[in-house]
Amino acid sequence: MAAPTLSAADAEKLNSLKSSVAGLPQISENEKNGFINLVARFLSGEAQHVDWSKIQTPTDEVVVPYDTLKPAPHDPAETKKLLDKLVVLKLNGGLGTTMGCTGPKSVIEVRNGLTFLDLIVIQIENLNKQYGCNVPLLLMNSFNTHDDTQKIVEKYSGANVEIHTFNQSQYPRLIAEDFSPLPSKGVTGKDGWYPPGHGDVFPSLRNSGKLDLLLSQGKEYVFIANSDNLGAVVDLKILNHLVNNKNEYCMEVTPKTLADVKGGTLISYEGRVQLLEIAQVADEHVNEFKSIEKFKIFNTNNLWANLKAIKRLVEADALKMEIIPNPKEVEGIKVLQLETAAGAAIRFFDNAIGNNVPRSRFLPVKATSDLLLVQSDLYTLEDGFVIRNKARKNPANPSIELGPEFKKVGNFLNRFKSIPSIVELDSLKVTGDVWFGASITLKGKVTIVAKPGAKLEIPDGAVLENKEINGPEDI
Repeated sequence: MAAPTLSAADAEKLNSLKSSVAGLPQISENEKNGFINLVARFLSGEAQHVDWSKIQTPTDEVVVPYDTLKPAPHDPAETKKLLDKLVVLKLNGGLGTTMGCTGPKSVIEVRNGLTFLDLIVIQIENLNKQYGCNVPLLLMNSFNTHDDTQKIVEKYSGANVEIHTFNQSQYPRLIAEDFSPLPSKGVTGKDGWYPPGHGDVFPSLRNSGKLDLLLSQGKEYVFIANSDNLGAVVDLKILNHLVNNKNEYCMEVTPKTLADVKGGTLISYEGRVQLLEIAQVADEHVNEFKSIEKFKIFNTNNLWANLKAIKRLVEADALKMEIIPNPKEVEGIKVLQLETAAGAAIRFFDNAIGNNVPRSRFLPVKATSDLLLVQSDLYTLEDGFVIRNKARKNPANPSIELGPEFKKVGNFLNRFKSIPSIVELDSLKVTGDVWFGASITLKGKVTIVAKPGAKLEIPDGAVLENKEINGPEDI
């Protein structure tokens, strides 16, 4: 790969940055080199410009419909052989701060007192027990979650699952004005640093030594997913397909709904399958990008990749994913974080495919409104798997909007004596100081608005169907 071409001013910026970064003792040589390469690519303007006229809708050969996959082997010995090729990797770098929790997001309790991490361990443990296989669990932490995660995983020491943890890279935030690293300007502590997005999973897997270890154990594929996606469970049909067809990479996509219009989509572009993100789309094409007619699928961030292919591409420095500039402000200083996404790596792998999977494989918990769904009677818990209630006739989940009073998990839990029944709910919108009693049933479209300064209590056992409630008299 040719080195990025830089103007004289940018080359000077980069040289100055190199010498500043060389003096940062907190990070390794690999991290320093990775960071400088990323900044050099950014400065060269190596952005991937997409020629709209060349975009093609992928065929079923490229984005394979899930229901055309052959069934997984029936013979348990064959299934064991298949599973022994697999490693599960959860992206565990995020904090629970947006939901008002401290520590890694994966330790938020989801249901029956079990956390995301508990459910993941139970699922893999059951697989290992059922087939006598050894599927290990890898957790990619960031410097924000590493210490807490090390303590948390101790509780699984008796579990029938081998757990490995490793850290993704730690890069210095860049001061936007002069491209100097924030930590060398006296910002000590975590605020000076950032984890550079989940595209970093591939180099970090290699730099940590975990990639070579797994290859030496005969592992062939890694299933990568966000730790907060409850639908991202091991799927034997997908694994079987990848092994038999020698696909080096697979991205699970699912049909878009109006809630997903901003999600990245897969396109065929110049003979390869490629991820197209909204940030790459020129303003005049944004509405077309968001349309469900032309771009019918979006990326779930459930990804499968061949370990030997990862090693080959990382060692050749061939994974040059699109750079996502993420501007922030720290202590009044404008800074820049340069990040990459793992899904964008699809175009570098050979024989890469998408798989159009059922919506059930995408059940992320990003806010307390999602927590309401998964804690309700819309789902049950079986062997660590969150299973949708068959009594729900509508294939889509209800749309739920909760006001800021419900944003933090603690407040959310206090405001519900018990989670209402929502099997027949279409939509719920709650605004203001609203409190829910026990054994409430919500059906159809329900809007509850407490008047400013007034507390509104929904009594125990209330059944609200297609109602708009502005005060006790409306119940």
